[in-house]
Amino acid sequence: MQSTLPIQKTSFGKIGNKEVELYTITNRNGIVAKITTYGAILAELLVPDRNGKLADIVLGFDNLDQYSAGHSYFGAIVGRYANRIAGARFTLEGKEYKLAANNGTNSLHGGIKGFDKQIWEATPEETQEGSSLKLHYVSKHMEEGYPGNLAVTVTYTLTYANELHIDYEATTDKATPINLTNHSYFNLAGAGNGDILAHELIINADTFTVFDQNSIPTGEIKSVKGTSLDFTKPEIIGSRIAQISPGYDHNYVLNSTNNSITFAARLKDPSSSRTMEVWTTQPGIQLYTSNHLDGKLNGIGGAYEAHSAICLETQHFPDSIHHTNFPSCVLSPGRIYKQTTIHKFVTE
Repeated sequence: MQSTLPIQKTSFGKIGNKEVELYTITNRNGIVAKITTYGAILAELLVPDRNGKLADIVLGFDNLDQYSAGHSYFGAIVGRYANRIAGARFTLEGKEYKLAANNGTNSLHGGIKGFDKQIWEATPEETQEGSSLKLHYVSKHMEEGYPGNLAVTVTYTLTYANELHIDYEATTDKATPINLTNHSYFNLAGAGNGDILAHELIINADTFTVFDQNSIPTGEIKSVKGTSLDFTKPEIIGSRIAQISPGYDHNYVLNSTNNSITFAARLKDPSSSRTMEVWTTQPGIQLYTSNHLDGKLNGIGGAYEAHSAICLETQHFPDSIHHTNFPSCVLSPGRIYKQTTIHKFVTE
């Protein structure tokens, strides 16, 4: 259980009179993860290349002011419902609930002040696998329009095997939709070091959820075969992205069963040989190629442009509350929501 360094805690600033903390986890192989209690954000993730040189592979900021001023969910835990809910409303147990329409007429990523903008309570601990940071937040009944008092714990663990585990757990006292994910933007060459168009990608999914002009699923699940969405074998991201203007922003139906840990995706940067595998219990994964970044945000790696990173958001499907043929996103009292996503890092 011995780690190279204990978890370091520093002040990351204040929002009002509330202190925001930054925790730094370093494993014995030199990988570093920095997590802030604001939004439970993975602010930095330093991973070695083939020569052992570290680079921060996630887009982010080195100060609280830029995060709190509003951003593109860099590294944040997104909830109560990640992705979109059509019409910013849903009916559950015979009652209609209205949400904030913060994405046209739809609700996106939990609303105006979702989990990404809350201050979480953190508890560091050592485990047999490595150092962990537990982050806890209670979303009150009707916060952002959602029913039920929802108690959420998200645990980041940086293992000795060079894996970043993200474990999600939640309970509620009233039936509620829930869909939690981490919204990190990855560039395996290093944040700000060019685009990700030369990265090689595999997604373990034969199908995807078809969506309309507002990015709301129609309910149809369609094969990726013969389309520019097919990543069932290694493909260079930039080879077909021009056919998907302005870029990829699609939910894939993973080839998984029974909520067990399943291989979801593999991303490789040929220039550095950094490779990341994603494993998850979730049924879907959103591929997003940072299409709407426009260089106006300057982060740790400089100006963040379109296609400067890729998101691989493990999740339940968008708008599942309105589609009975999608896996259920409803958590009921007496049940425990549990999901796990693992990011494995190697060089090849």
